[in-house]
Amino acid sequence: MTSKLMRLFLATAVLFAISALAQTSSAATPSGSAVAPASPAAAAPATTTAVQGSTGTKVGTININEAIFGSNEGQRDMGALQKKFEPKQTELKGQNDELEALKKQLTTQQDKLNEDALANLKKQIDGKQKTFDRSVQDAQEEFQNQQQEIASRILQKMAPMIVKYSQENGFGVIVDTSKPWPQSPVLWWGESVDITKPIVDAYNVQSGVAAPAAPAGGAAAKPAAPKPATGAGTTPKPPAPKPTEPPK
Repeated sequence: MTSKLMRLFLATAVLFAISALAQTSSAATPSGSAVAPASPAAAAPATTTAVQGSTGTKVGTININEAIFGSNEGQRDMGALQKKFEPKQTELKGQNDELEALKKQLTTQQDKLNEDALANLKKQIDGKQKTFDRSVQDAQEEFQNQQQEIASRILQKMAPMIVKYSQENGFGVIVDTSKPWPQSPVLWWGESVDITKPIVDAYNVQSGVAAPAAPAGGAAAKPAAPKPATGAGTTPKPPAPKPTEPPK
């Protein structure tokens, strides 16, 4: 599952979670003071701006990915997940190094090898390439599945807080800004209507999870999903080191 699909999952999950909670909360509130929950159809036209519309509905924004993985709990759990995958990272690095060594051998010795030796070396490279690619794909899927589990678990606890904060502060619609425009219909929004930070702050208090220890440089540690390796000799990191290609 790619990170794009995970963001889509999170956006869909928060839509249903918050919508259901908002409807439940509104049903228990006197009609004179209720804030109507937004349905997907009603929210769509309002997402092109983050100001109060002509109907008086106050639109707010939240970056769900940032809220989840920027919370103390999200940072802690992502750090633990990355630590868990360090042995796999070492294993993938070993496979990559071995493959690169064989490819270098092919490049430097192909003119000196006889036909059988050359064919055997190419076959060896091809086999190890396929094994490496499968290992990378498996590691990527396993890492992102576990990352999604972390996100889903935190979101279940965070969604009621989003609803509560939105109702208490007069927001009728909250839209997710995890994806930039034009992938998202949200073109622009002002900081005054973004509720990401207050939600993260409130969630940190509720969860009781301490902030991650600051590294030697003094900045707070904030683990992020590892990026693919960018070239040969670079240590592969989950979810997906960049696979090498055999010489043509």
